Amino acid sequence: MIVAVMAAILVTMLLALARAFLGPGRYNRILAINMFGTKTVLFVAVSGYLFGRPEFLDIGILYALVNFVAVIAVLRLTHETESDAA
Repeated sequence: MIVAVMAAILVTMLLALARAFLGPGRYNRILAINMFGTKTVLFVAVSGYLFGRPEFLDIGILYALVNFVAVIAVLRLTHETESDAA
């Protein structure tokens, strides 16, 4: 059952990557990258449970924090470049 969950997470990660590359706009692409990061955290947590390695949760929490800060930074950077162009 856990293997099926991991496979489903991988499929959603691939769909998020496809959305990131093919997305209609900049913000949709950023949202897809954020979703990919969230699914990566979930994948790390599930794989840590599957392999009996609880320290993987620490890695997942750290990755979630880095993902959040990176998305906020990218959104701030894109907002500044749009307001400068106007």
